Amino acid sequence: MDRFTRNYTIALGAIVVGLLLFWLLSSWNPRVGELNKVLAADAELATYPYPFRVVDFDDGVATLSSPRSFDLPAITFLGVIEPSLANKAQDDPAMIAAQNRLIHHQKRAQALVEGQPDVASVRWELDRNWYVQRGIDIASLLR
Repeated sequence: MDRFTRNYTIALGAIVVGLLLFWLLSSWNPRVGELNKVLAADAELATYPYPFRVVDFDDGVATLSSPRSFDLPAITFLGVIEPSLANKAQDDPAMIAAQNRLIHHQKRAQALVEGQPDVASVRWELDRNWYVQRGIDIASLLR
């Protein structure tokens, strides 16, 4: 390797490492981990099949993951965690009970996070990764 190529490779490597460090430091937020510990410590949330977690915290706003959104209704998620509900109607008593359990746990996660002194509000974000990890094509599920 000639001198120019070696120096060019070293400079390019230093730039890539520098950009990687900048990205890591700018996205690292220790408060997210602390809020997730609050959620993980709750015995009631621990029993639910979906792990609610904080994915971002910025300026008093905590962003929590959610298995549902306006574009992805709860019945889709419930059919995944409880296969017996997969083909049930939205007004089926078992589906309504499952939706109420989801609502209860989602509200509990929100209350725990909002109960922290530095959290002013909570916003929800669809947890696309949860579906991907289960081999579910989320694009086909979105309305």
